[in-house]
Amino acid sequence: MMLPFRSIIIFIITTIVFQLYPLLTSATTSINVWPKPTTFTWPQPQQATHLSPTFTITAPTTNPYLSAAVTRYLRQILSEHHRPLVPPSVNLSTSTPLRTLTITVINLSTPLHHGVNESYTLIIPSTGVSATLIAETPWGAMRGLETFSQLVWWEAHSLRVAAGLYVVDAPLFEHRGVLLDTSRNFYGVEDILRTIKAMSANKLNVFHWHITDSHSFPLVLPSEPELAAKGSYGSDMQYSAADVANIVRFGLEHGVRVMPEIDTPGHTGSWAAAYPEIVSCANMFWWPAGVLWADRLASEPGTGQLNPLNPKTYQVVKNVIKDVATMFPEPFFHSGADEIVPGCWKADQNIQTFIKYGGTLSQLLETFINSTHPYITSLNRTVVYWEDVLLDASIKVDSIFLPRESTILQTWNNGINNTKKIVSAGYRAIVSSSDMYYLDCGHGDFLGNDSQYDKQTDDKGGSWCGPFKTWQTIYDYDITEGLSEEEAKLVLGGEVALWSEQADPSVLDGRIWPRASALAETLWSGNRNKNGVKRYGEATDRLNEWRYRMVNKGIGAEPIQPLWCVKNPGMCNTVNVA
Repeated sequence: MMLPFRSIIIFIITTIVFQLYPLLTSATTSINVWPKPTTFTWPQPQQATHLSPTFTITAPTTNPYLSAAVTRYLRQILSEHHRPLVPPSVNLSTSTPLRTLTITVINLSTPLHHGVNESYTLIIPSTGVSATLIAETPWGAMRGLETFSQLVWWEAHSLRVAAGLYVVDAPLFEHRGVLLDTSRNFYGVEDILRTIKAMSANKLNVFHWHITDSHSFPLVLPSEPELAAKGSYGSDMQYSAADVANIVRFGLEHGVRVMPEIDTPGHTGSWAAAYPEIVSCANMFWWPAGVLWADRLASEPGTGQLNPLNPKTYQVVKNVIKDVATMFPEPFFHSGADEIVPGCWKADQNIQTFIKYGGTLSQLLETFINSTHPYITSLNRTVVYWEDVLLDASIKVDSIFLPRESTILQTWNNGINNTKKIVSAGYRAIVSSSDMYYLDCGHGDFLGNDSQYDKQTDDKGGSWCGPFKTWQTIYDYDITEGLSEEEAKLVLGGEVALWSEQADPSVLDGRIWPRASALAETLWSGNRNKNGVKRYGEATDRLNEWRYRMVNKGIGAEPIQPLWCVKNPGMCNTVNVA
């Protein structure tokens, strides 16, 4: 169904004026929508109506991903039977039940790329049999469908839905993601799909797939099949082209982009199983006895860095890049470039000769970047690197090798300070501060024979990035703090990250959820109320309910409070200022 934009605006205004209340005021709702919409109006006294057992969704049928979403949401709405832990206090209408949700999409062909319009308007009248959802794109319509689904609940043997309500909603940040490392420990396709499903429910839109690292190379590539055949943990721990196609399609059906990361030239020890001649310091002990930390071969067990002096390196790397770009339609290509450790390259005899004759390690990285960055962009991709490529203290490249129009930097060190450095240099930034957004922190280190634990005092979690990052830590973080208005425009958004040294499918859901939900709300509608005050207090009760609903959807989100707190909203808060 297509309507001119002016007609849609008139329709919205008319509907709001005549079907709702003459005086629209914000109200504290007894129904949770997570993340909280930017504008959510449900006037007092709040109303609800029955949802017809024959409820249906009418939508355009020419976009296959939207059609799949409509089918999925209709099934979910009619079968979920969610029972809130705290029953809503609403006036139940005795009028005819709601029978239809009608969806209008202005541009059905808009692809799911960065910056796509995800806005929507949802109107559920206090009387009448039809609700209305209007969106600029299919992806906005999916966000609106999620909101509508959260406004439905089961009570007294019937489905009910909030009524006399309208929502005008759009995200603050265009990039809202979760990073999952599938190299250190392997995750099955079903684990990845479940994560994407939960991301969609939280209106997160980028699954950052850190596919390969020094520990394993699980991705089967047609041009370089030996990389996975020899570099994976085994044939049952690989991702085939069909697996990738399934994950990408599932992502599109859920409004989630799948951004691949092939980390190079560091973190490439797994490549050595197939091509030992192109990898420096592979399979060596990461930090030999008696060696200073500055001279280590890797920052954690699992050594290996591609050798930029070997011409064959680029033959293999370009084959990998081309295959990955073919398998993943996502316009962002993450090429890593983090944690280039000097000791590894210095252990390589050819590189020793290069240094002897006046070469530097930064020149090695510049050679690699100058050979691969243009190739990636030639495939119509924007290159994403970790911040190290520009900001590392030892090995980095001059900005001349990193064109701002085709380069995005992802920050993970030094909090808001490094974000400031990136955007003040004119680069777009994705924020993944290890101080705030690393979900693996606080579970101790994974090294064996580690004397740091032989003490009787608190070690704050025993990991380099401890302590544990609570949902409140994530919720309260402001990723544009200290930036000018123009600098803030260069911050695309953020990602929480689950590195998998100590994570695998058995703990996946609990490590990510509901902490990623906290990120989802802050990047969608912010962490402050209309008066500019942090809203973590009221968010606690809403997140408790949302976590409970996620668990009932099959997502193993960990609890944030005892059930008593959920059933007694506000009673577990502190009223004393820290």
